[in-house]
Amino acid sequence: NLFQGDFTGLEARGLNLSRSRLRQAALSLVVMNRSNFSGADLRDVDAYGAVFSSSNFSGADLTNAGFVGAYLDGATFTGARLGGANFSGAQMHGARGLTQGRLNQACGDEATRLPPGLRIPAC
Repeated sequence: NLFQGDFTGLEARGLNLSRSRLRQAALSLVVMNRSNFSGADLRDVDAYGAVFSSSNFSGADLTNAGFVGAYLDGATFTGARLGGANFSGAQMHGARGLTQGRLNQACGDEATRLPPGLRIPAC
């Protein structure tokens, strides 16, 4: 249970946070490459400018999460809930497991980079 934890600026790699409760956590400017967030509760997190290269968000709840300016290249989102998530300026061009249906529940901007053929509604 890491509810409302402040991890701002943390640099850690390969963490196993599967099924953890990180709701409302401060993850701004973290570097957590190759970390496992599968099935985690990440509702309402603030991950401004965070780096999650090749991390696993499969089945995670990202409802209302803020990933503004985040680097998510190579991250996996299979089965993730994205309702209300803000991906403005996020780099997701190599992300896997994204579907148009899930992205339609999130938002981004003209700087959001997605895999070919996908788009995201404006915030």
